[in-house]
Amino acid sequence: MTEAAVTDVRLAIVGSGPAGLTAALYAARANLDPLVIGGVPAGGQLMLTSEIENYPGFPDGIQGPELIELFRKQAAKFGARFLDDNVIGVDFTHRPFVLRTGTNGDVRARSVIVATGANARWLELPNEQRLRGKGVSACATCDGFFFKGRELVVVGGGDSAMEEALFLTKFATHVTVVHRGPHLRASRILQARARAHPKVSFVMDADVVDVFGKETVEGIVVREHGSGASRTLPAQGLFVAIGHDPATEVFRGALELDAKGYVKTHDITRTSVDGVFAAGDVYDHRYRQAVSAAGLGCMAALDAEKFLAEEVPLPVGPPPA
Repeated sequence: MTEAAVTDVRLAIVGSGPAGLTAALYAARANLDPLVIGGVPAGGQLMLTSEIENYPGFPDGIQGPELIELFRKQAAKFGARFLDDNVIGVDFTHRPFVLRTGTNGDVRARSVIVATGANARWLELPNEQRLRGKGVSACATCDGFFFKGRELVVVGGGDSAMEEALFLTKFATHVTVVHRGPHLRASRILQARARAHPKVSFVMDADVVDVFGKETVEGIVVREHGSGASRTLPAQGLFVAIGHDPATEVFRGALELDAKGYVKTHDITRTSVDGVFAAGDVYDHRYRQAVSAAGLGCMAALDAEKFLAEEVPLPVGPPPA
């Protein structure tokens, strides 16, 4: 449910995945009266995740959307407020900071937590979106357990693809790595491990052009660059490991970003702007797990609480002309 825009707040949290909602919970319990600007659609990548079995406290597993709803209810219980809108512009040059929303005007905040996450890159195949959560995944750590005794395909040639392929060998009968180039981009040690593994094989210099199956994945279609010929690989799962894009475009020029667009932080959650903090996949491109994002959300909220407790009181309103 969307609440009316709140013009002036002590703390604004941008993003409503595990990082943003955990930050909201901790901030609300600290009486910071946080406003979560959750984005449309809200909830982050977990809203597109089916069964989650590796989040602590749920021995029987839980659906991604259900977990997000529980996060949100718990934060709301302690007073967090929600604005289901997108942030389309920011001004971090002075405090209060200004966040411009798509349909609810400006929100002014004395501190901000950026928890907008990152989005997996997809192949844009004809049936890819239809079969997401039904055999198509971008996270082996999240979903590998569900593919015991199956043949799988991993797309990509970098470190992430090799790590995903090696991880999936714990469950799969065989893993085929498909890479569009003639040479892998992964580090030599990971290439060597993958090539030496008896369950891993490679299809090089080829593109995945489709994934098919009625209810779940049944096979992958690849096209070889040299001959142009297409063939089908039998598989019950497709793991796309071609990278992630951080959701930071709106912060470009306002916060320091690294070469790949992730928010740069120091002392864990502090960004280049005093009073602006970051949490979750928006800067953590190593772990990318719901539980690690939640932990970082906790840290960001505690850091924001300390910052607000130590600040010199500011008048509400724009800086003097």
